[in-house]
Amino acid sequence: MCKFNYLYSIFFTIISINFANAQSFNFLPKVSGNQLIKHTYFTLSYSENDEQAEWVAYMTCRKRMGGIIKRSDKFVSDPLVLTQSAKPEDYRKSGYDRGHLAPAADMKFDEIAMKECFYMSNISPQSPSFNRGIWRILEEQIRNWAFQFDTLYIVTGGILKSIETKIGYNEVSVPNYYFKVILKYTDKEQKAIAFIMPNQKGEQPIYNYAVTIDKIEEMTGIDLFPELPDKIEKKLESQLNIDFWK
Repeated sequence: MCKFNYLYSIFFTIISINFANAQSFNFLPKVSGNQLIKHTYFTLSYSENDEQAEWVAYMTCRKRMGGIIKRSDKFVSDPLVLTQSAKPEDYRKSGYDRGHLAPAADMKFDEIAMKECFYMSNISPQSPSFNRGIWRILEEQIRNWAFQFDTLYIVTGGILKSIETKIGYNEVSVPNYYFKVILKYTDKEQKAIAFIMPNQKGEQPIYNYAVTIDKIEEMTGIDLFPELPDKIEKKLESQLNIDFWK
């Protein structure tokens, strides 16, 4: 089961853990000068310069798999972005897909979750062969891990460095690479795996794109898990443990 009640509307935070020395940890990345936006089932840091999230963080678990809510496909501007988010029209005739960061297929458990994941703040320009290929395969694998391991914490986004291409009237940045970090965290076990994938057709198995969390932090400038205990954070971020996830 999920380890916290989603009715509190604050995701990626364990409100309480039911064991003797209960503690509360915040699993959100460190917030930079960008706007922090908390939607019902995911949180993001919005980069106005890039007209998309620098990262999106959300929780998934076994209970949320197998939902029956139909895909919305209603892309709309994010009403919470104070500077106004990108618009669906920015992608028109650009050659890029409106690629989800927090996937729509992970939001089938709730109508609000489905609606909010189509906010343009959760969308990034992705090559069609990437979005419908290796990126989709990785998203499906994460759902398989949620069935296997239950509660997982995900941080994902485009690497908004060295941008060469922008699209649309609002000049939406086209990332050359995307990242995902998957964290399994309980009182007894802490495991993580991270990926960097180029925004193009992927020809290799997903594990060939696995990297350390330290590598992602180096490339993005994002401090991904600053609230974890230092010893655990250092261990998780420096190691590349693929065998656990296979």
